[in-house]
This record gives sequence, structure tokens and C-alpha cells, in this order.
Amino acid sequence: MLGLNGTQFQPDTLQLAGIPGMQSQAWVALGFCILYLISIIGNLSILALVVRETALHQPMYYFLSMLSLNDLGVSFSTLPTVLATFCFNNRHVGFNACLVQMFFIHTFSFMESGILLAMSFDRFVAICDPLHYATVLTNSRILTMGLGILAKSFTTLFPFPFLVKRLPFCKGNVLHHSYCLHPDLMKVACGDIHINNIYGLFVVIFTYGIDSTFILLSYALILRTVLAIASRDQRLKALNTCISHTCAVLAFYVPIIAVSMIHRFWKSAPPIVHVMMSNVYLFVPPMLNPIIYSVKTKEIRRGILKVFYKSQS
Repeated sequence: MLGLNGTQFQPDTLQLAGIPGMQSQAWVALGFCILYLISIIGNLSILALVVRETALHQPMYYFLSMLSLNDLGVSFSTLPTVLATFCFNNRHVGFNACLVQMFFIHTFSFMESGILLAMSFDRFVAICDPLHYATVLTNSRILTMGLGILAKSFTTLFPFPFLVKRLPFCKGNVLHHSYCLHPDLMKVACGDIHINNIYGLFVVIFTYGIDSTFILLSYALILRTVLAIASRDQRLKALNTCISHTCAVLAFYVPIIAVSMIHRFWKSAPPIVHVMMSNVYLFVPPMLNPIIYSVKTKEIRRGILKVFYKSQS
């Protein structure tokens, strides 16, 4: 569509959507507020514990701090429009603001995949080569890995806002979620979106595909090493150190796989199914990760109890 001056049309604002079929949005707003509170308080608590407790100044907990910091980024990226939509019934967002939100949501999501890969490498070194653990995962190398994950995600996602900005929007301005995602914007864009789709597929394979493959490879090598241990108790002890990370990987990748399967094989699914699965993908991992590590990691539990008893005294 062309504007009055002959330029391609882009709306000043886009309209966000709530959850289809939900008559009472107040309960939805309450649910999202609870999710945000658990996620933000939980991840801030993990960060504070790692900074405060010298016993947690180890590679495993530095990577956990990266994960918590990234989960806060995911939460704060979606928070403004989600709260505006459900708490204040303000469903309009500026086009450029939408592009900025889209960039940060996708960047933090792809960074999470990279951090989970780095954490799997940490477990691989700790179990398969424990004598060289401290020399392999030095502070400088951990910092380099973190900056590399950030640089990779930023550079691969940076073209997306510009690829969207070049498109005209002639199929309306109503999105299907309470936040901005690249696939959602493609549904209301017209013109040639092949470049967007091809580049989007490349980014998904380059990040989720490669990261998940190396995570599986690291666990295959970990299992091979663990099964070679003679003592049953030592085998269980080694595997127990991987439970938290395994749960975090499942919490992140299972919703992604589910969303992909629904889009591929259940195209006639009700709109609420697509919306709810996207919400699970974005909101559940940041909420679950601090809970998983607090419950399953002895040092984190000990740090929480130490702070609790200090506050009581």
C-alpha cells in the first residue's frame, strides 16, 4: 500500500492483543504480575547471592549469574507492553518501539541458548576433566565466553529491525500477542518477505540448531565418562551435578519445540493455543530457572538459608 505521498505505508502504531477467549483480563493481569514478581525477585536473588557469597565465586555460578541476568533481560523486554495491555488496557505501541522490543526479546532469547551451551561445557569439563577445571575455565575465559555470546546474538539479530522497517504494512496493524515478535510482524506485512523468512531460518539454525547439537554432544560425552566410573555412588554424584542444568535446558527447549510443532503440523489450532505456547516459551524459563537452581543446588540453598537466618537474628 502506498501513502498519500507515494511512499510505502507503515503504521504509526501497532495494536497488541490479549488472550483470545478470555473475558476477564483481570485474572490474566494478576497471573502475569505473579510470573514477573517470581522471575524478577528470583533472578535478582541469585545474582545477589553469587556476588555476596565467596563460596559461589566459581565458574558454574558465574554462568548461572549470566543466565539470571539474561532472564531479567527477557522479563524486562516484555514487561512494558504486557502490563500496559492487561493492567491498563492500553494496546497500542509505536511502530519503532515495537521494532526495538522485537530486537531485545529475540536477542535475549538467543543469548539464553548460548548461555545454556556454555553451562553444558562447564559441566563437561567438571566431569570429564576435573583436574584441569580451574585452569580451563579461568575468569578471563568465562568473561570472553560471555562477551562472545552477547556479540553473536547482537550481530545476528541486528539486521532484523531494518529488514522489517523496509516492508510496507497493508494487512492491518493488529498483532497476535501482547508483545512484538518477528513472525507476528511478518503476518501483517505485505511485499516480498522472503529475505526476512530466509534470514530468520538461518538465524534459528545458526543459534538454536548449533547450540542444541553441542549441548546434546556434551551430555553424550558426560554420560560416556560417568558410565566408566566404577562406583555407583560416584556415578550418581556426578549425574546429580547436571540435574539443574538439564532441567533448565528442558524448560527452554521444550516450549520452542512445541511451538515449532504446532506451527508445522497443527495449522488449524485455535489462536489461544499459539498465544499460550508463545507465552510459555517467553515467561516460564525466567520464572523456573531460579526455582530449579534454588531447589537442586546445595550451595545455592545453603546461601539462601544463611541469608535467611542472618535476617532472623
